[in-house]
Amino acid sequence: MKKTVIIVLCLLLAGFVGTAIGRDAPKTVYPIVFAHGCAGFNNILGYDYWGDDYGVFVLDPCDGFLETSCNGDINDNQKSFIASVQPFQSSEYRGNQLYNQIKNYMASNGVSYVNLVGHSQGGLDLRKAAKSLYTYYGRNVVKFGVSISSPHRGSPIAKYILDLKPGVQSVLAALATFYGDVVYASGNDVYAAAKQFVYNDYSSTDGITTGCQKFNTDNPVSSSYIAYPRSFLTTQQGLDMNPALYLIKEAFYNIDGDGYATTDADNDGALGIGDGNANDEDDDGLVGLSSQQMGYRLEWVSCFGCLDYVYVRTGTGYCTSLNAPTSTMMTSHSYKINQDHLDVIGVPPDTFDEMEFYAALTEYIALNGM
Repeated sequence: MKKTVIIVLCLLLAGFVGTAIGRDAPKTVYPIVFAHGCAGFNNILGYDYWGDDYGVFVLDPCDGFLETSCNGDINDNQKSFIASVQPFQSSEYRGNQLYNQIKNYMASNGVSYVNLVGHSQGGLDLRKAAKSLYTYYGRNVVKFGVSISSPHRGSPIAKYILDLKPGVQSVLAALATFYGDVVYASGNDVYAAAKQFVYNDYSSTDGITTGCQKFNTDNPVSSSYIAYPRSFLTTQQGLDMNPALYLIKEAFYNIDGDGYATTDADNDGALGIGDGNANDEDDDGLVGLSSQQMGYRLEWVSCFGCLDYVYVRTGTGYCTSLNAPTSTMMTSHSYKINQDHLDVIGVPPDTFDEMEFYAALTEYIALNGM
């Protein structure tokens, strides 16, 4: 009898463990739309945007016969869409393009709501798109709006580049070295893109007010536009970083990105002021920690042998006033992801499991009924 009970318990335990290891992220109610960052769409630095290290789209379901180049951690019926906007432009411009693509996608697929995930500048673009969708439909359209590594309050790298004032061709040549010939594509405006990432209006003589401060005022975090605004924060330091980002950080400009101020007190292009410690993992190579929170923070928890988890965390507060975050929102290192700016979108070298990360995010959205 005792032996039988032990066998039954072992079988039950094996079944439980097997379920945990083999579970797929459930299908979200509404499709997930991906909004890429500056310089992106098809690829960035020669690697697929929104892909793993082998170029497989992170939400490609295994819905084909014997399909193997796919994400086996998501439901086979998961729906998603990758938007394509101008690689180098302002977020007013790109956000309007994103809005039109989402509107067309919704019409052609018969969906009433979407979830938006934006990396870097895509996290700003999605706010513009969400507001425009609200204006067009007269109701909330975006359920979850998730920004990843986004410069909501500016990036010192942008101002550093603009302050060099080497002339248009020199700026283009420098960026082309980093991003490739996409810089020269028709419709790009490199200066408009760079001015977008400076917190204050960069120039009082160019006839237009630019920068994150003005953009945040015009495209606020509102539950009318985004029902559930959330953000992932990324920081990293040292040789684990992408070599290109490490070179920028060490040879050109080291962001001191976790100090608090109600203005751009050190005139570096981002709201706040550094805390004086430039080597405390306070940025991801391009964006400081103080710039990245929108709404509640999300925490990613890696799980060895099972699907990763994503949790909402309220400990740093709910950031809706992007131009007036609290000291905690700008200085706390809680719940951040120890990866650089490019690791989370599939640019190696990295140890980041893009497939499981986005599957975990998909599960988080699905379990909240969206």
